[in-house]
Amino acid sequence: MKTKLNSAILILSVLWAAKFFMVMVRAQNAPAHASDFTSVEYFDAPHQQQMKSRLSGAEAQPLAGGLLVVKKLKLETFGMDGKTEYIVEAPDCVYDTMQRTASSPGALKFQTGDGKFRVEGDGFLWRQNDSLLTISNNVRTVIENPAENKTKL
Repeated sequence: MKTKLNSAILILSVLWAAKFFMVMVRAQNAPAHASDFTSVEYFDAPHQQQMKSRLSGAEAQPLAGGLLVVKKLKLETFGMDGKTEYIVEAPDCVYDTMQRTASSPGALKFQTGDGKFRVEGDGFLWRQNDSLLTISNNVRTVIENPAENKTKL
């Protein structure tokens, strides 16, 4: 009788462990949703504490292969002095964490840190490794002339 009870406990334990394992596998494979997503790149030594770029979004949804769908993308790049070089904004994009690229067929807004040079367009590819931004279609550019904006005395 004792052997049958031990066997029953062993079988129940194995079944419980198998069920727990299945639940854990499903939880790991289920897409996780993240709010306030941020990915930061730093300059090489000796300036490794200084941000080179920051890619952020209001939401990020993971896809297979290291891809993330990012909503309300904001990409900022910085100079060695810490000043903003340019800002890129887009309603959404796909960020490839392996290749370190962001791309979208949708709208994009680009502006320099001082706001005097702005570009809008549709479709883009940003390569984080070499900070290269390519805008594909319907590109419109605005260059602000600082001399026209001075107040006359």
